[in-house]
Amino acid sequence: MSNPVSDEATALWPAPTVTGPVSATVSLPGSKSLTNRYLVLAALAEEPSRLRAPLRSRDTLLMAEAVRRLGTDVQDAGATGAFGADWMITPGRLRGPATIDVGLAGTVMRFVPPIAALADGDIAFDGDPHARVRPMGPIIEALRGLGVEVDDNGGGRLPFTVRGSGSVRGGTLEIDASASSQFVSALLLAGARFEEGLTLRHVGGQVPSEPHVTMTVEALRDVGVVIDDSEPDVWRVEPGRVGGLDVMVEPDLSNAAPFLAAAVVAGGSVTVPGWPQYTTQAGDHLRDLLDQMGADVSLDRDGLTVRGNGELYGLDADLRAAGELTPTVAALAALAETPSHLRGIAHLRGHETDRLAALATELNRLGGDVTETEDGLIIKPAKLRGGVFHSYADHRMATAGAVVGLRVPGVSVENIGTTAKTLPEFTALWERMLSASDGPERR
Repeated sequence: MSNPVSDEATALWPAPTVTGPVSATVSLPGSKSLTNRYLVLAALAEEPSRLRAPLRSRDTLLMAEAVRRLGTDVQDAGATGAFGADWMITPGRLRGPATIDVGLAGTVMRFVPPIAALADGDIAFDGDPHARVRPMGPIIEALRGLGVEVDDNGGGRLPFTVRGSGSVRGGTLEIDASASSQFVSALLLAGARFEEGLTLRHVGGQVPSEPHVTMTVEALRDVGVVIDDSEPDVWRVEPGRVGGLDVMVEPDLSNAAPFLAAAVVAGGSVTVPGWPQYTTQAGDHLRDLLDQMGADVSLDRDGLTVRGNGELYGLDADLRAAGELTPTVAALAALAETPSHLRGIAHLRGHETDRLAALATELNRLGGDVTETEDGLIIKPAKLRGGVFHSYADHRMATAGAVVGLRVPGVSVENIGTTAKTLPEFTALWERMLSASDGPERR
C-alpha cells in the first residue's frame, strides 16, 4: 500500500468507545445510488422532475452540478425537511463546452460521460487524485464503439474529454463490466436517447453488485423507458421518450450499516425507520448478514431493528452482490469470536481505494489477523488495540474505523470528514446514537 495519509486531510477523530448497550432510532437521508440515477434520468427527460428527500452529500452535489453544467436546471423546492429541501429539475438542451469535476464519485465519473456524448461540444472530466486510478477503460471504449470521440491520451483513465456531437447512433455493443456494475448502468441510463437505442451485452466474469443494475432497470421503467433484461447479461433499451419523475428517495440502506452494526457490537438495539419492504438497494443484504453474525433482525412498519446481546460470530459470505457492505462486515468480523471468510469481492480493489488491501492493512495495524485472498479476506479472531485507522479518502473505510472503535479503546480515525461523500452528518448521527448508551467514552 502507498502512504494512506493525504497531505490535505490528516486530522484524527477519536472514535467513541461504548461501555454499555445502545438504544437508538437513527433516521438516515436518501440513497446516493437512487439520487444520482434520478438526477441523470431527470436531465434526459422531456419534462420537469421532482426528487423528494434526495441525499445531499458530496457525491450527489457533484452529480447535480454535472448535469447543471450540461444545461439542466436544478433548484431547491418546497419546505426544507430534516435533510434539506426537495430538488426540482428542469431539463434543457445538452450542451458544451463544459468541465465536470467527478470528485471521487464512481457514479459521476461513469454515468455522466454517456450524457456528455449527447451534448453538443467538448466535455472535460477530471477529479480527485484517487479518482485518476479508478478503472474507466470500459466506458471510454464503449463510447468509442458507439462512434463517440474520446480523448484520453491513451490512458483509459481520468482526465479525459468527450467530444459530443449532439447525438449518438447507438446499436449493439459488447462490454466487460466485471470490474464494476456501474459500466452497465451508465450506458443503460442514456440508451433511450440514442438514435437506435442500445443492445448491451456483457462479456467477461460475473458482473459485481448486480442489485445496482436491477435498480437502474427499475428506474428506467419508472420513467417509461422500454427495456428488456430477460436474457442473462443482455439488456435491450428501446429508443424513445424519457418521462419526468416525482419520487420520494428511499433512505440509504448501505449508510445504515455502521449504525446497525453498533447494536451487534455493543448490544442493545438500533432502529432505522423507513426501511422499505421491497428494494433494489444492495444494503438490504444487511438483514441476512447481521443475522448470521448473531443479531436479531426484524422489519416492521416502524423500520428495521437490529438487536444484539454482545455475542458476535464470524461468517462465510459471498459479498459480490453487496460489496459496499464489506468494510462494515470486515470490522465486525475483526471483533468476532470465530473466523470469517469474505469472498467474491475482488472488484473492491478498484473502488475509492483498494479496499481489500486497505482493510487488511488497517485491521492488522491494530493487532488483527487478516489475510488477503485473490477475491476477498480471511479474518481470524485477535485481540485488537488502539491506534490510528487510516481512511484512504474512502468514506466506508472511515465508518469501519468507527465501528472498531466502539469496542477498542484508543482508536482514532484519520479524515473522518471523508464520510461527507455520502453522509455529511455521520459524526453527529453517530454521537447522537451513542448518547443513548450507558456511558459512551473517548479514550
